Amino acid sequence: MTQRTSPPFRADHVGSLLRPPAIKTAREQRARNQITAAALRAIEDREIEKAIARQERIGLKLATDGEFRRSWWHFDFFRGLAGATFYTTDHGIQFHGVQTKAETIKIDGKISFSGHPMLDHFKFLKAHARVTPKMTIPAPSTLHFRQGRAAISREVYPDLDAFFDDLANAYRAAIRAFYDAGCRYLQLDDTAWSMLCDPNERAQSKKRGDDPDRLPARYARLTNAALQAKPADMAITMHSCRGNFRSTFIASGG
Repeated sequence: MTQRTSPPFRADHVGSLLRPPAIKTAREQRARNQITAAALRAIEDREIEKAIARQERIGLKLATDGEFRRSWWHFDFFRGLAGATFYTTDHGIQFHGVQTKAETIKIDGKISFSGHPMLDHFKFLKAHARVTPKMTIPAPSTLHFRQGRAAISREVYPDLDAFFDDLANAYRAAIRAFYDAGCRYLQLDDTAWSMLCDPNERAQSKKRGDDPDRLPARYARLTNAALQAKPADMAITMHSCRGNFRSTFIASGG
């Protein structure tokens, strides 16, 4: 067996890891104002260093921060984009037998990227990893699919083509920013593709005002546009799944 010396590697992982008890406890304490933001960050730093060391110890050629600083795998990135508003809703995302927290995102302004806290998250990872530091962010299509046309302001974006153009531009800027921070391995997590195989998810997409038969081609154009200016020495991969929350799933079907 030959071992690749550059990403993507034969042995890899998505990027997320189960949050250790220390981080769960610290977040609960922070929510009750029992510790400061700096104290929470220090605990996250320590646990991320442990995770990096273990990834290196077991022989992986890459390391991620386990996404330990995130509350959501996708919303935490989206809420850092201009034009996106994070808010509490009536119900969470429905998984098989369980719902998530009742939070979501809406588009009420022009989408753009001018900086993001996750750039500092990556810089911490890179500073502490002896192997390739890998960053994961949600794919651009996931900002649209789960929320759909219903969550995009018709005053701001009467024409969805303009929304997708701005989203592609924002991702080009984000990719460049991560590259400038030293990132050479970026993964786009794109659950939309597997969701579009599920009859129930397709029905929900129609309720949100979208056409699931046309979305794959639209998402392909969006992804290609987002990657248009990708630096030649930056590896960008894609992960797709049927959703994962408390060991259950959203989508099913062939």
